Amino acid sequence: MPSKERTTDSVTDWTDAARKLADEVTAAAPEWHDSVSSTPRHQLVPRWWEPIPDSYPFAWGLHTPRPDQPWAKVYADETLVTRVGSLHADGADSSDRPTGLPTSSSTLPGLIVRMLHLLDPDEQNRVLDVGTGSGYSAALLAHRLGDEQVTSIDVDPYLVDAARSRLAAFGRTPRIEVADATGSLPDTDYDRIMATVSVRPIPSAWLDALRLGGGLVTTITGTSLLISAEKHTDGVVRGRVQPDPATFMRTRRETDYAARLDHVYDAARDQPGDETRQLTGPIPDLWYDWQLRCLYELDSPDIENRSATRDDGSQLLWLLAADGSWARADSETNTVHQGGPRRLWDDLERVQARWTAAGHFPLHTMTVELTGDRNALISPDGTWTLEL
Repeated sequence: MPSKERTTDSVTDWTDAARKLADEVTAAAPEWHDSVSSTPRHQLVPRWWEPIPDSYPFAWGLHTPRPDQPWAKVYADETLVTRVGSLHADGADSSDRPTGLPTSSSTLPGLIVRMLHLLDPDEQNRVLDVGTGSGYSAALLAHRLGDEQVTSIDVDPYLVDAARSRLAAFGRTPRIEVADATGSLPDTDYDRIMATVSVRPIPSAWLDALRLGGGLVTTITGTSLLISAEKHTDGVVRGRVQPDPATFMRTRRETDYAARLDHVYDAARDQPGDETRQLTGPIPDLWYDWQLRCLYELDSPDIENRSATRDDGSQLLWLLAADGSWARADSETNTVHQGGPRRLWDDLERVQARWTAAGHFPLHTMTVELTGDRNALISPDGTWTLEL
């Protein structure tokens, strides 16, 4: 039994908080209830970053548990950001205000459990956990399957060392190694692979390492698409997109991600474009309409979008690309401005028109075919194939 920890003012110990979390997140996956209720998430995430409201530029502040409610946040079904840019919460000072992008986190437990349920491993399966992060998913897997069945990898040596030490402190000793998820794997023989970092395309090393009949659960970089698939006797890994969206940080090889496209935004913010024309319909909300956003990203990768709403309710949407291409749509003037070598708004309209012509099929009706040479998402009628 895990040791119980109580505060001096008789706040309920962590096991009660973990059990309540398990009750909440494992209703559709009861096989993971004991793992969630037995895992001390607070030992894996002692501190984390939270966004500072109304900060500019957007900044993060260090958060530690409140003495009167030590488990309120850490045992909530929330993602806890543990590293911003190159600064991990473990080594930060309360005065630090990093303004970069999150580079590591402890993913919301409900999503981890949903992915584990899709993965459906048993005690005989060897599992690769891609993206160690805080070590939470490795802890859940090791608790249920046994430490010897679980290998976890992360590109960041500090994350690997911290997770290994913190897991060992409560008796969990899965294999945890430093490895580039897009390169060579520690072993080449797994029954299950689950990734809490996004990739595009699916690395061929994963497909090669997966045994026949083995299962894969991952997300696609730049989209909210969660896929599950199985390796067939012809060597092709086939599956489908799942109904609910899921988003993870992309794989990285450096300590931080590339800077946002602020220099392109400066050119696009309010200047006339090389081409100006009238809007042909309402400006899409690419945050709310995540399916259109995903289709656009699959068609035209790595487009950054930003939006704004004026006091009068009129909308602005910017599309930005690293090659200097940009588009700005403005509902107040009913115009689209475009600049740079590509016409990003034309691409968005083309994707939107094609999806409309296809009846706005739900993305979870798309099938997936993965080989070392080709990653494809295929529409339900087979007429639209999107290569990763």
